[in-house]
Amino acid sequence: MISLAEVYHVVAATVPLYVVMIIAYISVKWWKLFTPDQCSGINKFVAQFSVPLLSFQIISGNNPYKMNLRLILADFLQKLLAFLVLTAISKVSPRGNLNWIITGLSLATLPNTLFLGRPLLKAMYGDQAIVLLDQIIVLQSLIWYNLLLFLFELNATRAAPMAPPLEDPVGVEAPQEAQRKEEEEEVRNGSRTTRKVKTMSILLNVGKKLIRNPNTHATLIGLIWGSIHFKWKAKMPGIVNQSITIISNGGVGMAMFSLGLFMASQPNIIACGTRMAILAMGMKFLLGPALMAASSTATGLRGMVFRTAIVQAALPQGIVPFVFAREYNVHPDILSTGVIFGMLIALPIALAYYFLLAM
Repeated sequence: MISLAEVYHVVAATVPLYVVMIIAYISVKWWKLFTPDQCSGINKFVAQFSVPLLSFQIISGNNPYKMNLRLILADFLQKLLAFLVLTAISKVSPRGNLNWIITGLSLATLPNTLFLGRPLLKAMYGDQAIVLLDQIIVLQSLIWYNLLLFLFELNATRAAPMAPPLEDPVGVEAPQEAQRKEEEEEVRNGSRTTRKVKTMSILLNVGKKLIRNPNTHATLIGLIWGSIHFKWKAKMPGIVNQSITIISNGGVGMAMFSLGLFMASQPNIIACGTRMAILAMGMKFLLGPALMAASSTATGLRGMVFRTAIVQAALPQGIVPFVFAREYNVHPDILSTGVIFGMLIALPIALAYYFLLAM
């Protein structure tokens, strides 16, 4: 049974995040301290520096040789099921497109496991749950955030405006009918080749952008260093470690500050509207845990590992997806609402899942 002291530790981990967000909100809404360009610059700093270094710190501190393979598979299946469900919904929805798939994946499958999850899962299932939770955090930083960045870049590249076709110069004689038919036939025959070339061009552009993204380098280097550290007990030089720690420790706080700045720029606290906010909460606290329960059952998870997987899926949406969404301008209003109100109702919902799983 969870004690009141343990509940206090969970609340104590949540309240400081809201303090940072409220200070940012007031600094723009009332004090007018930051311009829109400065707000965008702060978010870019978080996306390009704080988040990558935080990812490096998380990944390099995890032992890659002691991962729970069934939990990893369950986590992978949850994301795959979510992608398939959201893709199917997007095909019948009038607003269905890659933007909504990205937003839905962020809401349903990328919870706030770092600050809120650790004290809550420790209170529920002990230190072993923290080990499992840390592995899920590593998967988020190493795989799923990079995949999210890939989808953002793919969406941005596909939405890039194409150059308009050149008009025929005035006075040029129209082609003859036979020539026109021949050209049409050539177009039909070459349409598949054209689509392949276009697809390869898009993927090449996305790959170039990801290679330049600091998060790609940080996660890869973090995995390499973690493998070296836990294999041969090598230690990072103190100067390098402290330099990384100074920036990464402020990552979540700066992300919440950016969230507060964004909320201050919106006309309403619920930036996406009440109906969309309810839908977002349903995806976060119902769809996400349901898909994790299905994938955990399919992979044979049992006991405490099964319960940990479900409860962590019922945690509120993570702040990092909002930072990326604002950077690429893909429904940051929905994800900001998901973070703010998700953390408010996260504790009673997580406790509800805890007691339900204990039955």
